[in-house]
This record gives sequence, structure tokens and C-alpha cells, in this order.
Amino acid sequence: MEKSQFIKLCNSWAGEGKTFLFVIDYELNDFYISLTGDIDERYVIYAIPGYQNAVKADSERERKDFTFEMHPVNYERYREAFELVKRNIFHGNSFLLNLTFPTGITTDLTLREIFDRSTAKYRLCFMDRFVVFSPETFVRISDDAISSYPMKGTIDAALPDAERILLNNQKERWEHNTIVDLIRNDLSMVSKNVSLKKFRYIDRISTNRNQLLQVSSEIRGELEPGWKQRLGDILLKMLPAGSISGAPKKKTLEIIAEAEGAPRGYFTGIFGIFDRNRMDSAVMIRYIEKTDRGLQFRSGGGITGHSDPQLEYKEMLDKVYVPII
Repeated sequence: MEKSQFIKLCNSWAGEGKTFLFVIDYELNDFYISLTGDIDERYVIYAIPGYQNAVKADSERERKDFTFEMHPVNYERYREAFELVKRNIFHGNSFLLNLTFPTGITTDLTLREIFDRSTAKYRLCFMDRFVVFSPETFVRISDDAISSYPMKGTIDAALPDAERILLNNQKERWEHNTIVDLIRNDLSMVSKNVSLKKFRYIDRISTNRNQLLQVSSEIRGELEPGWKQRLGDILLKMLPAGSISGAPKKKTLEIIAEAEGAPRGYFTGIFGIFDRNRMDSAVMIRYIEKTDRGLQFRSGGGITGHSDPQLEYKEMLDKVYVPII
């Protein structure tokens, strides 16, 4: 579906108070939108807090042991992209950039089984092409309030004093502050009276490999009357999401394309649901897709002038997991 058609349908259906699911890719080239009653569960399965069309898997399926092996991009290729990013940062072209790469994985789980067994807040299995199990909210709308919850900063929860180390890490603090400012600016383009409601709180995520601590904040604005008839325009004005791109956004997107060397597609796009006066949406991180080379898990992290390539490479690989315990 083309962008103009998506915007028209989104504005129309939201204005009429219809309930619908939408999926938007990172490059803003591919758009999916469907009334929830028209979704074929053989092809599109979703679970968003308060909304889902998935039938719960049987107990035997849930208990099944599984294999999960990683085949990451080599460190030299990552370092090459990292150095390109750092040169641009030192030249003032970007202050913060989210660098990502695919990691090949081998597992005996199907995409549907990963969807069924994952415990993430937001889940989507799309056309047997990819599965998402995302912990990160993009924006929520409730009545006339719009809120965003950028997630920046990750550490292995098993490390001694992990929470204190994460919250006191200067690089992580600076990265998070930059994203909060960027999201505050994005919300200011579509709403008024934007304010920071909650700053740098900790989420705990359980995975098949370990437990992670991640840092989020809450930013909120007030939408003008009639926002439902403009919902498609509002969404597109804020994309791509600041937490998975960087700042300043326009130039940073150009550097990402050069450093990563290939389109992201639906990875780091968004998906969500609208229902009368409410909308909830997620950033499509924690993402596995089918490719000609097998299953690929996309992950990454924010690069700043203080970043260390070995630590960033490790963080990228720490995020390669499925939230199945």
C-alpha cells in the first residue's frame, strides 16, 4: 500500500471510531492497515495489551525444549561501520546514531512458535515473513493525551550492582538524555504542552539466555481536538522512531543507510492498534525475519562519541534472544 493511501484510510477509520491494526516499515515504503474483524489469522497474528487475535498454544507446545544458536556478523565488519559512524559524530553530522546488524540464528522453533511462547508486551507474526516480540512502546494515545516511552540503556542483570552501574554510566546517561530531547521534539510537532513525566526508570526483561535491565522514560503531550481525523498524518510525522534512528534525525538516517549497507525493511518500523479514543503502538525491535540466508535476528544499539566498539558489539549480541523462559 502507498503512503498516501495509508494516511487516507488511517485518518478515515480513526475519525469513524473503527478498530484497526497497522504496520509501517522503517523506510516508510511499506504500509499495512486492516480492520481487526477482517484480519486472516493464518497470516497476521498480533498481541497488544488489551487486544489480540491469537489462540493460546497448547501446554505441550509451551513446554517444548528448543535450540537457539547465533551466527553473528564478524567484529571486523561491525568495527568498519562503527568507525564510519564515529567519524560522522566527530564531524558534527550526528550526536547519536542507532547502529544495527543482522545475526544469523539457527532454531527448531517456527516463527509462530516464537510468537506463541514469547512473553513480550507487544507481539506480531506477519505473513510468515517475520516475528516481533518487542518490549518498547512507540506512542500511546488515551483520549487527548499522547505519550512516548523511549528505551535506551541496556545491561546484563546478573552483573553485580547492575542497576547502579547502568544508571550512573555517563555514556548511557548522555545517550538517554539525547533520545528524550529528540522524542520531546517529535511530540512537540504533533501536540502541545509536552512534558517529561517519568525519567530513567528500569524495566527487567527475562530471556532464554539471561535477564536484562533496560532504561526508559515517559514523555507526554496534549493533542488538539479533531486529532483522530489526522491520526495517519500524526504517525508519519514522528517516523522513523527517534529511539532507533538518532539525532539530528534527517542526517542520521543518511549515515545509517551508508553504515548498515542495506534497507532495514520492517525492522525498527512500528505496529499498533487503534480503538475509538485509544491507540497503542510498539517499535519493532527484537525482530526475526525469514531471508534467503535463513533466519536473521536484527539488533543494535546507540553510538555516541564516548562509545567503545567492543562494548557496543557485545550489547548488540546481548539483545539477540527470545523472551522464553
